[in-house]
Amino acid sequence: MADTGNPLDDWVAQGRVFSYRGHQIRWWEAGAGEPLLLIHGFPSGSWDWHYIWQALAERYRVIALDMIGFAFSDKPRHYPYNLLDQADLQQALMSDLQVSDYHLLAHDYGDSVAQELLARHQQGPGFLRSVCFLNGGLFPETHHPVLLQKLLMSPIGALIGRRYSRERMARTFGAVFGPQTQPSEEELDAFWRMIEFNQGPRIMHLLIRYMADRRVHRDRWVSAMQQTRLPMRVIDGAVDPVSGAHMVERYRQLIPNPDTVLLPQIGHYPQVEAPEQVLEHYLAFRDQQANDTADTPA
Repeated sequence: MADTGNPLDDWVAQGRVFSYRGHQIRWWEAGAGEPLLLIHGFPSGSWDWHYIWQALAERYRVIALDMIGFAFSDKPRHYPYNLLDQADLQQALMSDLQVSDYHLLAHDYGDSVAQELLARHQQGPGFLRSVCFLNGGLFPETHHPVLLQKLLMSPIGALIGRRYSRERMARTFGAVFGPQTQPSEEELDAFWRMIEFNQGPRIMHLLIRYMADRRVHRDRWVSAMQQTRLPMRVIDGAVDPVSGAHMVERYRQLIPNPDTVLLPQIGHYPQVEAPEQVLEHYLAFRDQQANDTADTPA
């Protein structure tokens, strides 16, 4: 069962720090068992997982970091932010921890990082055990960016970022959450603290380049998803205007034997809006893998 979550101050206090390319990266670890790497989305951070963190830690060794440029990690002003580097960062942490193979649970921007890791896995040697995606732009052709994202990608992106405020953030988040599962003021406060820490709005126009990265790597990533024999599941908030039911429809068209779960009335942040449902469907996914393994002749 999902819990009441971790207040942001407690969450930050539990984090640790390691160095990547000369920058300080905050990361978290809990539990024991098979390693499970959680990869957060844009524009927030690993606190997004806090409602299901403890429940997952009761079954797995859960690991998460704030990617460079996000939340409580360093946010250098002059840095070549891109999705492949973020995948390098995830692998650097797992290497430091001497974790050779692991499961993935990703959301939003993190889905793209997970796609890159999957493509690397397919190229061999393999290091993943399963992949589960929450709402995210798995296919550029079905990604419907919000106005903020479009403006950040525009020539005035730097100005838009500097003028970004909690009020604007609240409007954007309200538009992508489900109508019955709107974020609370406390949740909005936490999201804003992650964004504005270390003057985060000043680099949002640099982080947003990931939307172009997705188009560049689309065919390689989709090919990896089509060819992999790894267990994959999508758990998706259906009413998300960015990557909701329309994205899942495309997934079912492109991916062989698609394993998808649509959550009615849930928006872009299912792990925040409906943590118990996400946990239920994720654990069922993992239990099915265990059953399939047990049924396979030696």
